[in-house]
Amino acid sequence: MERLAVEELLPEMVKWRRHLHRHPELSYQEKETSAYVGARLSELGIEVRRSGSGFGLTGILTGALPGRTVVLRADMDALAITEENGREYASQNPGVMHACGHDGHTAMLLAAAAYYSARREDIRGEIRFLFQPAEEVCPGGAMGMIAEGVLDGADAVYGLHLWTPFPLGTVGSAPGPLMASADEFFIDIIGKGGHGGMPHRTVDSIVAGAALVTQLQSIVSRTVDPLRPAVVSVGTIQGGSAQNIIAERCRITGTVRAFDEETRYLIRRRIEEMTASIAAAYGAEATVDYLMGYPPLVNDEAEFNRFYRVAPEALGEGAIVMLMEKIMPAEDFSYYVKEIPGCFIFVGAGNPAKDAVYPHHHSKFDFDEDAMLYGTKLLVAMADSCLNEQ
Repeated sequence: MERLAVEELLPEMVKWRRHLHRHPELSYQEKETSAYVGARLSELGIEVRRSGSGFGLTGILTGALPGRTVVLRADMDALAITEENGREYASQNPGVMHACGHDGHTAMLLAAAAYYSARREDIRGEIRFLFQPAEEVCPGGAMGMIAEGVLDGADAVYGLHLWTPFPLGTVGSAPGPLMASADEFFIDIIGKGGHGGMPHRTVDSIVAGAALVTQLQSIVSRTVDPLRPAVVSVGTIQGGSAQNIIAERCRITGTVRAFDEETRYLIRRRIEEMTASIAAAYGAEATVDYLMGYPPLVNDEAEFNRFYRVAPEALGEGAIVMLMEKIMPAEDFSYYVKEIPGCFIFVGAGNPAKDAVYPHHHSKFDFDEDAMLYGTKLLVAMADSCLNEQ
């Protein structure tokens, strides 16, 4: 097999990415995406192991020399968004769009597989190319693949995210907590409905709900350590059916973000306590359905240091390697780094000259495809460094 440099693989990456972009599939529905990836891996002579818990798959490449084991991960799912950017490779699946760059993540990992498949006699140890389904929807695809043993015996795991808020040529990460946990709450307040002109014969669920919404805002400001970032956001409050009827039921939903487990569980406890006490104060009843989503993504310090050490040489002059601030979005890559050392890295993909300026999950989202060259070089550099480490 011809030994192509990473730069020479960019046209193939663009082809793979655009095929996937035209044919997006939602979380837990990535059947054709998985088949496409599996076919490309088989063409490269890489063993393919398919997940039993979804449409994930892992390419296994064992080198000619003994050594360590590295896992490289990409996610494959798309979002329920109608694409509006007018690209010639726009989605052909109505109402579904790759609006978060997962098509690029998959293409970069395929390129890394192509790069190493031609060099297996030089590889020390084993590389696992992990193509994960269902990153966008809890409980996510990571836990199922971990349960099946994708990390067993592995020494490190690395993942990338193309990121349009950073310009092309910029890459970044951070040691320790990088991305927040993402939990959700669904609160139902049950009162006693009745005539709007006779409130004394009712228990107004909306008044109780309004009091609760106000008090929830005090959790971060008065309960959480101010040196530990956290967010409690109420996203919806729904109740009532007419202007002259006091509503029997009111529903409040929201999200919670934190960077450590202690704060995460503290906020949950306070939401549950506050809901019960405020409902009781107004003579109502309440239930809390609390969904624990993805945990905080915490990078291994040594693996972050590896990134900071190898990225400048791998990416060359002009690239910017930065120490990132924490960000509040969540990622189920967090489950992998809870199990073994690893590092998650953001790769700048914004470029106004190519109209790559829209945020992730936007109907006009797109990224500069040249960013895939930076990402693949990083995957190779991280894997090489780990495998050849004595």
